[in-house]
Amino acid sequence: MKFDKFMLDNIIYTDSCLIIQAMKTGNKKTEDKNVKLLSIGEAAELFNVHVDTLRNWEKRGMITPLRVGARKDRKYRPADIEKIIDQDMGSLMVEISEEKMTLAVLKQFLWKSADILRGKIDSSDYKKYIFGLLFYKRISDIWDEEYNQIMEEYHNEELATADYNHRFQVPKDCRWEVITKQADGIGSKLNDIFDKLANANSPKLDKIFDDLDFANKDRFPNETLQRLINHFSEYNFDSTYISSDLLGDAYEYLIKQFAADAGKKGGEFYSPREVERVIINILKPHEKDHICDPTVGSGGFLLEAYNYLKNKSGEKIAKTLYLYGQEINIGTYAIAKINMFLHGLDSAEIVRGDTLANPQFLNNDGSLQRFDILVANPPYSIKDWEYEIFRNNKYGRLDGYELPPTKNADFAFVLHILKSMNANGRAGVILPHGVLFRGGAEGRLREQIIKNDLIDAVIGLPAKLFFGTGIPVSILIFNNNKPENRKNRILFINAENDYLEGKNQNSLRKQDIDKIVEAYDGYKNIEKYARVVDLKEIGENDFNLNIRRYVDNSEEEEKIDVKAVKAEIAELEKEREKIGEKVKKFLKELKY
Repeated sequence: MKFDKFMLDNIIYTDSCLIIQAMKTGNKKTEDKNVKLLSIGEAAELFNVHVDTLRNWEKRGMITPLRVGARKDRKYRPADIEKIIDQDMGSLMVEISEEKMTLAVLKQFLWKSADILRGKIDSSDYKKYIFGLLFYKRISDIWDEEYNQIMEEYHNEELATADYNHRFQVPKDCRWEVITKQADGIGSKLNDIFDKLANANSPKLDKIFDDLDFANKDRFPNETLQRLINHFSEYNFDSTYISSDLLGDAYEYLIKQFAADAGKKGGEFYSPREVERVIINILKPHEKDHICDPTVGSGGFLLEAYNYLKNKSGEKIAKTLYLYGQEINIGTYAIAKINMFLHGLDSAEIVRGDTLANPQFLNNDGSLQRFDILVANPPYSIKDWEYEIFRNNKYGRLDGYELPPTKNADFAFVLHILKSMNANGRAGVILPHGVLFRGGAEGRLREQIIKNDLIDAVIGLPAKLFFGTGIPVSILIFNNNKPENRKNRILFINAENDYLEGKNQNSLRKQDIDKIVEAYDGYKNIEKYARVVDLKEIGENDFNLNIRRYVDNSEEEEKIDVKAVKAEIAELEKEREKIGEKVKKFLKELKY
């Protein structure tokens, strides 16, 4: 509802409706015997704002409602409404219109918080502090929102503070308003608050704040922290003002920006979402699927799976997915956990640990848990990995397979994923091209996997898609139960030439993603792009999966007619001799 420059003239209330009569001029106040008091809900509806906005106006002295009855309910008179209207309507309308945060404004606001720390600490480090403060502000504002809603409806303090009525537990001495009043020792106070929040929400928030230390005064002077607190205090971060989808999208934007800022290190916790989208659109999650990312990073794969099903079947069906992720880096683990919470995916099970040395998703008998879908972008070709622990084969990952090389863990991750697929399990893994053709132990492993008919497709992607590396990568799609028409065959897709070129980094467009997915779904030969190859031919090529060997997308060289070229050269020689004779004649006439 917009008042613009109109002045409120008469407010008439009936039992069935509320009528506002606004006039451009005049300010005659009238009374009507049918006038009744408005509840806070009715007053909020009048201005098309949340009830918290009315409470904020009350704190600022813009309005003073009556407190009626034993429960001291807020009641608003026509005079109270007129008092608000008599304020500066321009600024009031701006406040109302900006009450619901937009994604663009939220992105800008959050990135500005990083500017406060930029230059004071390493760009690869400050992300976790921004994420930690953002999450703290969110859960504190959510707690206040839940408290106010219950108090408004039931007027019962005990009920409003009961643990079971809150998504997160925020003790009284941990609420955001407490830190805003802290003048000195803000860093130590934040550390104390984070410890209490973790304990109050254990095991839900275990280890999520462990990598944060605001008490280092060299890195976080009191003035810097005060600026950060003041900055985050500018907006209410509860779900009324900022939905989970909106905040989640803004958080994903921040992760991407921090990854770009961190350069090579950014690739350690962020995979381009469009690459993850390719894999998810190929694997096509279904209702109640169990989906695991054993190298979860910031959790992008799991979010893509959720968003895929949400867009296809709605939020209710998407919420039936069982999401799992394991991450070795404690800072990245916290990013992934927060990412799930901010998107409203509290049930996602994100754990910390080394997947190769200490996998966390196990059955009661200690064997690997099996999943419907696995997705991963493991660290490429790491040399320092727990080879000795892996070779002990405690979890049966080497059963039927060669031991991976000591100085390269690529196939160790592949074996873990293969052994974690259930009987109908599928997987999509991003890997360097070397896994397609390297020899030795890797060559023998590749042969064993191919002979077991587990590879469904091999997809080549463009170069420079990932932060910090220009190398092109491949996607391997695995399937434990191929359809009959795909058995003993592998689909090769060469998509290396389809992308949007960028200055420092290339990206996949929607059309590029759709082209890959359509080629996979269609499962047929496409000239210079896709080819279905029998395992027999691959065996004849020593089980080499080099994509260009099967799908050569290079430009064809123009065929040359040698005889015609020789004849053309002979004619040119004759022409040259004629021109030479003419030149000699001219020179002679000029007496040279």
